[in-house]
Amino acid sequence: MGSHNRRRSKSSSSSSSSSSSEDEDKKHRKNKHEDAHPTFPSYAAGRSTEGYLGLPPPYSIPQGAPGVGSISGIHEPTRDMPPMPPMPLMPQIPGQHGDTFPGSHIPSSPPPAHTPPASGYRVPLSTTMPFPPVQQTGPPVSIDADGRSPIFIGSAIFPSSVHPCKIVPTLNPPCRVPYGGGEYEHHGRYDLLPFDPNTMEFVPTSHGQIPPGRRPIDGGYEESGGKLYHAVATVQGVKVPGKAGPHLGGCNVAFGGQEHQVTSGYDILCWR
Repeated sequence: MGSHNRRRSKSSSSSSSSSSSEDEDKKHRKNKHEDAHPTFPSYAAGRSTEGYLGLPPPYSIPQGAPGVGSISGIHEPTRDMPPMPPMPLMPQIPGQHGDTFPGSHIPSSPPPAHTPPASGYRVPLSTTMPFPPVQQTGPPVSIDADGRSPIFIGSAIFPSSVHPCKIVPTLNPPCRVPYGGGEYEHHGRYDLLPFDPNTMEFVPTSHGQIPPGRRPIDGGYEESGGKLYHAVATVQGVKVPGKAGPHLGGCNVAFGGQEHQVTSGYDILCWR
């Protein structure tokens, strides 16, 4: 309000041309603000359409669901949020222009299988952005308990740590983190990892172990520096993405408002 206020003219009247000029100026500023929202180009044809469960598209994301195609359903946090890091902590997919996160990118074609970094290429998102279509997210790794809502994998960005999470676009907010014994509703920055079955696979493991000879995909790190990886565990018949690491002794997932720890029979996401 303060920076956009103008002092009133000492004259009690003004010409119609002056009023028209002010209206045009306001309209120009409004259009400029609206154009600032990020837009993402589509992936090139040929991207795999099968996910972890082998489910073909289209995936059921109801129109009007929170965060799907519009920011109207996004819930804004009522508390002060910690500042987001000035630069992305996960490598972004090269090729995108016009986004709001420095260094974040979306490709015009999928990156070569032999070149991704340890954490893969990411799609940067936040609770104030529309949720991108499946052409940009890739296929989901699971389906939620309702039998139709897709679940994606990602990493939630905190001030001093990055935690693997589940992303469900029909939830509000979509990003949920197993943290502090509960299902933490994350507001702010999070990065979605498009699942590519040609270069990635889930490998069975237990008790926080890294499968011998395998290279897990980096999912984040604790404030203390401990590495975190993406993993999937089954809770009440639902495959739920979460976090795993040797120091955790298993896989922690957010489901039903709680943080569940599964110590055996879960899968960790690895490079092929």
